Amino acid sequence: MKRAARSVCPEKIDPYQKIAKRYDLLLESFNASLRQIGMRLHPPEKNASVLDVGCGTGSHLHLYENAGCRAFGIDLSPAMLSEAKKKPTRASLLLGDAARMPYSDHSFDLVAAMLALHEMPPETRSDVLGEMARVLKPDGRIVITDYHPGPISFPKGWLYKAVIFVLEMAAGREHFKNFRHFIANRGIFRLLDAHNLELEQIKAVGGGNLGVYVISSKADRDIFHQEFINQRRLHDALETISHPRSIV
Repeated sequence: MKRAARSVCPEKIDPYQKIAKRYDLLLESFNASLRQIGMRLHPPEKNASVLDVGCGTGSHLHLYENAGCRAFGIDLSPAMLSEAKKKPTRASLLLGDAARMPYSDHSFDLVAAMLALHEMPPETRSDVLGEMARVLKPDGRIVITDYHPGPISFPKGWLYKAVIFVLEMAAGREHFKNFRHFIANRGIFRLLDAHNLELEQIKAVGGGNLGVYVISSKADRDIFHQEFINQRRLHDALETISHPRSIV
């Protein structure tokens, strides 16, 4: 499935070095339909700043660029980023660890991650989601596409599940172990609770095996709302001083 901006030691060999050149050919037809669902569920505004975490070969960024967005991508795989740079793109592409991103707080209107979190070790997975929340603007949204813990429909869902298990096993022992942990721990839902994030929309597909999630930050939204109230009170106070009411 979709590969991720995994947090591994730089000296380790890039695990996607062999597959990067064939990645789009093998999986993009499947991934493309999921990307379109995410775009429909939360259409980006023109000129919005969008960060794709685990951007891979850049296909997701291409959609946001076509929608008029300012696109940014981060990935830990040199081979995958090399493929992304071969495509006609204006996106800013960065080789880096998504668990320690160099972007400033509240930098992006939209932060996306597609089929990335499930393959990370649990501690890294949590760190990455925390970083995604950190760089998100107070009124921004996170759009995550990843595996869904169910319920799984019969028979369609069970057929999908069998294919998914084969693909995840083929990705390697560590990858499969992390995938199993992700599903066993309620997928994205437990992570949201840990980072004070709130699920706004969900679209389950693939017989219940996959989910597209639109997420907001409860803490940042509350701060943003309080700042708005404070500014409104200050405005009203200044209006009262400038135009005092007559007392009869």
